[in-house]
Amino acid sequence: MSIEVSGLTKIYGTQKALDDLTFSAKKGDILGFLGPNGAGKSTTMKILSCFIPQSSGTAKVCGMDVKTDSLKIRNVLGYLPESNPLYKDMYIKEYLGYIAKLYALPNPNQRVKDMIELTGLGREQNKLISQISKGYKQRVGLAQAMIHNPEVLIMDEPTSGLDPNQLAEIRNVIKEIGKEKVVIFSTHIMQEVEALCNRVVIINKGKIVIDDDIKQLSNISRGNNAVTIQFAPSSKINESNFRSIPALKEMIKVDHHIYRFTSDDKNDIRIDLFDAAVSSGLKIIRMEQNTFSMEDIFQQLTSSNQ
Repeated sequence: MSIEVSGLTKIYGTQKALDDLTFSAKKGDILGFLGPNGAGKSTTMKILSCFIPQSSGTAKVCGMDVKTDSLKIRNVLGYLPESNPLYKDMYIKEYLGYIAKLYALPNPNQRVKDMIELTGLGREQNKLISQISKGYKQRVGLAQAMIHNPEVLIMDEPTSGLDPNQLAEIRNVIKEIGKEKVVIFSTHIMQEVEALCNRVVIINKGKIVIDDDIKQLSNISRGNNAVTIQFAPSSKINESNFRSIPALKEMIKVDHHIYRFTSDDKNDIRIDLFDAAVSSGLKIIRMEQNTFSMEDIFQQLTSSNQ
């Protein structure tokens, strides 16, 4: 139960959509696949789902090659594309029953019932798909992707259009699925990544710019650690007050009585700053550690000048 991608490249005419991608995911991984629009996320997912071929390189799902074993792969893979194509003139329950029969499931009615319960479609199950909201359409798409109990689940923007309550419910569904399967999903919502993923792959212009554990990624500070301090107006502030701090790299005046202290050291320097301020007779009104968020990391890794 795994995904293995090696040297994956996709070329459309003169445009290289994917450039030598290599990454893997195993059972229990919930992998966030991130990147700006046009980075190659959907192209990668379409190749893994056997919808389009790669130009070069290899991609394997559960040990099977997407080029030579595409029909076998579709039996072990669930796919929710960004467009979420549904038969809108069918009722929800009818549509899921149809999908269950396409997979020739041994007990299709029970499986439909299980998926309706899992994705919270109970109250809407007898409605036409054309009559339900975008959020519920996403739930129907998720239900069809999981109805055959796939070993690998690939989802392109699965939480698009969901309200906060629906987001929480779908998060729980994905977390439960991820315990026993391989899950890859793309999103532009960084909070989703932090809430769900144990691994993150970020691509930019068709290339992988980072492939890391989410805990390690959260600790990345691409630049300097920073602490902002607002001093009392009566304080007489200068660099000599803080020269005793070995890790201190720079002291910058941000505003009147507000300074930012930066350090290359990964340790928290707030205690050293506080002690130095007290020993110099400086009064602190506010102290704040400026941490790098997932948004900051994403922007730095995918900025146009990379």
